[in-house]
Amino acid sequence: MSDPAQRIRALLLARGVDWPAAIECFESVASTNDVAKDLARTGAPQWTTVLAGEQTAGRGRHGHAWHSSRGGLFVSVLLRPSFPVSQVALLPFAAGVAVAEGVSDLGVAVRLKWPNDVLADGRKLAGILVETSGLGEAQPSAVVGVGLNLRLSANEIPAELQERAVSIEALTDGDPGVEAAAAAVLSRLTVWYHALERRGAPAVLAAWRGWSIDWWGRRVSALCAGSVVQGVLQGIDDRGALLLRRDDGTELALLSGEVSEIRRTE
Repeated sequence: MSDPAQRIRALLLARGVDWPAAIECFESVASTNDVAKDLARTGAPQWTTVLAGEQTAGRGRHGHAWHSSRGGLFVSVLLRPSFPVSQVALLPFAAGVAVAEGVSDLGVAVRLKWPNDVLADGRKLAGILVETSGLGEAQPSAVVGVGLNLRLSANEIPAELQERAVSIEALTDGDPGVEAAAAAVLSRLTVWYHALERRGAPAVLAAWRGWSIDWWGRRVSALCAGSVVQGVLQGIDDRGALLLRRDDGTELALLSGEVSEIRRTE
């Protein structure tokens, strides 16, 4: 079986998932999310998947670059959500739980950092980017993109990221391979997408909290539209907004689109 898409399908089937749409595999693309969005515009069905050996212009939230050299998992999945927009906004949380469970299944202990980072050993192991279009229209789309570091040598990581990024190989002395990692993540994505669809926000947010880093009750600073807001983390609300209690006692709800960075200050 030489076709990587066929191997991924076989691995998914071994996990009890008969993948219902095309898996498009590329050697190199600018961005798997962009390819998936192009496919969405041509009417591609839900669960159409794009996987690339490398991305030349990978990105995260707020247009930040995502280092995407060979040896990582770069995959995007097209979804066609029919549930309310308020639930669609929680797709990054459902995807975060899916990635955390999939990576855990590969033998790596991880935690989730609000809103879309997957950390291992305090460093970034994976990131999630969800992009939506046409919500409330006849054919809405949501593209869930995942970048997961499977292996990274020191000379492949930009100097500014070497203390902040980590790979599965660095943590375990082993590389599960792109296909096994894809099957692990995609199989859990189906579970949590359907959980969001059928059970709504409470189930997804409860699972997300169970995987989250223990910053609750700690003081943090958040960069919001060029301004720094400081306070004590209280939790997240039913929208997935981060709740921050400021020094004057007032509570602020920060939506993920408003915050470009959050750090502990104590």
